[in-house]
Order: sequence, then C-alpha cells, then structure tokens
Amino acid sequence: MRREDLGSLAMFLAVAEERNFTRAAARLGVSQSALSHSMRRLEAKLGLRLLTRTTRSVSPTVAGERLLETLRPALEDIDARLSSLTEMRERPAGTIRITTSKHAARTVLWPAIDRLTAENPDIEVELSVDAGLTDIVAERFDAGVRLGERLEKDMIAMPIGPKLRMAAVASPNYLAEHGTPQTPGDLAHHRCINLRFVSSGGLYVWEFERNGRELKVKVEGQLVLNDVDLTIDAAIAGHGIAFMIEDHVAPQIADRRLVRVLDDWCEPFDGHYLYYPSRRQPSPAFSLLLDALKYRGAK
Repeated sequence: MRREDLGSLAMFLAVAEERNFTRAAARLGVSQSALSHSMRRLEAKLGLRLLTRTTRSVSPTVAGERLLETLRPALEDIDARLSSLTEMRERPAGTIRITTSKHAARTVLWPAIDRLTAENPDIEVELSVDAGLTDIVAERFDAGVRLGERLEKDMIAMPIGPKLRMAAVASPNYLAEHGTPQTPGDLAHHRCINLRFVSSGGLYVWEFERNGRELKVKVEGQLVLNDVDLTIDAAIAGHGIAFMIEDHVAPQIADRRLVRVLDDWCEPFDGHYLYYPSRRQPSPAFSLLLDALKYRGAK
C-alpha cells in the first residue's frame, strides 16, 4: 500500500464518522476540495462507490460499511502503537478524550484530573459533558464514564467512585400543605417535578427499591425540567417533590430547605465507572489516568 492510500483511508474514516465533508475537513485540517478529491481517487482505485452524497449529508454505502469494519480496529491499533512510543519520553504525554455525565465530571473526574494535569504538564485532557450515551469508539473518545447499570458491552470497566443513592425531596412548606408520602404509590397524590432526558427526550421514571422489591413510578406534576439546578430551585420554591442523586441536594437537606422523604425506598446502587475498549492498549498517559481514578474503596 502506498503512503497516499493510507492517508485516503484515514480521510474516508473521518468522512464516514462525521457524515459531513465540512466537519471531516475541519477535523483533519485539510480543505474540502482536497478531501473530495481524495475520496474520488480512492473510489476510482477500488472501483466501488464508498459514499452516498446528498446536498445535506454523506453516508457510507454497503461497501463503505464493509471497509469501515476493517479500518476502525486497524487504525485504532496503529494509534495505540504510536501512543506506546511515548514510553520512550522522560515524561508521559498525549491527549486523553473522555465523555462523561455532569455529575461524574464534578464529583469524580475533576478532582483526579486537576491533580493529574498539575503533576504531568505534557498530558492534555478533553472532557465532553454529555447526558446521552455516546459511542466512544465511533466518536473517537479514549474512555467514557457512566453509571454501572448503563455500561456498554464489550468494554473494560472499573469503578471510580462509591455507590450512590437517590433522594426524594420537597420543601417543608410543601409537605406541611400536602402531607408526606409513605410509599412510592402515594406519589400519585402529589405534585412531582419531572425530569426529561436531553438525549432521548423521554421522561425519567422514578426507580425505588426496598428489601429486594423494585418499583418504577411514573409521576405527574406541573413542571418538566431537564436541568438539575432548576429542579432543586423548583423544589425549594414548593412546586412539588423532586427525585435525584442525593449528592445534588445534600446541602439543601442539611440546612432544612429541603426535607427527604421515602428514604427507606432509596437503596444504594452502583456508582460511576470508567470504561474503554477492550482492545485498547493503554498509553503511559492513559495508565496514569487509570491509576488516578482508581476507587480505593472498591472491593
């Protein structure tokens, strides 16, 4: 294979993943005309149409998808082997890209990354805060952080934080006026503040558990929000009962602006995990990140 062929294959991968010539060109740092020319030359050489082009998007053909299946693991292996060359440096270096939820970024990732980057000036970290479930392979992330119950298959995963609990909370004034629910079923008679997922657009179904018995409750109320801070403000203002990870409302519970209810129905569940492809060869920089994030309380 000639050198320009390898470059064309890398360009094809970028176009197929971005599904847009403009974004792919920006990602690669080349002009759109150069990118289009390279794709036409690659298709002519193979005698196959690899991309279907419309005025709005680009998508791989069946042949293109077959080529993608071959290219992705091969180029990832090349990236890993290039990264391993940094072992020859006196100081670990490189860029680490991580997709994460906001809660994990603030409570677990940032404290570790703050120390890691201060101690290793040649290591760069990019955090992408996203409530959705990102395909870390397709989006070229080195790792992702999600709750244990939402982990992707075929990934290496390690716990990076303690178990978590949910908290149902309301203002003292709301409870004085409407009473305190004793069971999850009582929520049907209360105003609740719904959470809408940014990624899927669906409403979160409240999940409770006690003594091995699990209950999922669809709640109703005047408000539907997709931001935790706004939900806390709404609960404090007396708009109803809110349900979220207890870390978010610990200060408000402590100062009695919010009161916890249904506490015995909120059992601990698996916390945040870092996950990455099993075929990934950890670079020195990534290995340092793994050590910095390793949860010392894990069994």
